[in-house]
Amino acid sequence: MTEALDILTTASLWAAVLRIATPLIFGVLGALICERAGVLNLGIEGIMTLGAMVGWLTVFWGGDLWLGLAVAVLAGMAMGWLHAMLTVPLGLSQHVSGLGITLLASALAYYLYRLWVEVGDLPPTIQPFQPLAVPGLSSIPFLGEAVFTQMPPTYVALIMVVLVAWFLNRTPAGLALRMTGENPHAVEAQGLNPMRIRIWAVMVGSGLMALGGAFLTTAAFNSFFPTMVQGRGWICIALVVFASWRPGKALLGALLFALFDAFQLRLQTVVEGVPYQLFLMAPYVLSIVALILVARRARVPEALMQPYRRGER
Repeated sequence: MTEALDILTTASLWAAVLRIATPLIFGVLGALICERAGVLNLGIEGIMTLGAMVGWLTVFWGGDLWLGLAVAVLAGMAMGWLHAMLTVPLGLSQHVSGLGITLLASALAYYLYRLWVEVGDLPPTIQPFQPLAVPGLSSIPFLGEAVFTQMPPTYVALIMVVLVAWFLNRTPAGLALRMTGENPHAVEAQGLNPMRIRIWAVMVGSGLMALGGAFLTTAAFNSFFPTMVQGRGWICIALVVFASWRPGKALLGALLFALFDAFQLRLQTVVEGVPYQLFLMAPYVLSIVALILVARRARVPEALMQPYRRGER
């Protein structure tokens, strides 16, 4: 028991928490933006997979790591555009369209990888991002190692939380996006186009989702394999509800899940006689419990998953 508690006081654990949380932060912010505009995007799992492959492939072909992230964002926005076209102007089921996007993007990622990459006994690799120590701050005891010696995309993810929160709560465009998810007809009455707002929200949100996937292949790992997202997209959908559609709480939810995950990995080394599958299951069980406790008080955007027709009420 003492050894298990000692794990919680190590800087390496909290450094791993931030690293594990990074793709979740990007993904949950993307899903949050989509849903605050009234569109559920269940294509997140496939979009993250496609972003992981496209980002890695760009670097594998000689591109810069940051270029790989940018190309991944563009690929995610393309999938978001397709999902938005099906669900916003056409008003098709957001559930069916989202699941279709997941299947399409996942299959496309694997197909292009096998088409363009020669795979031998070992998967090809790239040189990923390296930890970046923040001058001055990285020398702070405990916090320096835990927070200020991270991969560059991790810093970007934390900055994005602040930017998304500021955009949604402090700007006229953010207010219009939030109102589109609550009452698109009121937005129309102000002379704005709710359809255009929803389309752009889904595209931007999908770009962030793909960025989360690209982090896996350009920072967390150095190669691509089709199942590497491993359900992180679905976790992000649940975290949006846990966060009550608020960026700050979304960050908290991502860190909480990452803590469960990082802790169970280290707990396996000090607890004997327990099947490792129970440790692997623990983060998901604890996340479900946390979601149940919080979801009852969550306020869902009123126009979420409701097709919008101009001039109709």
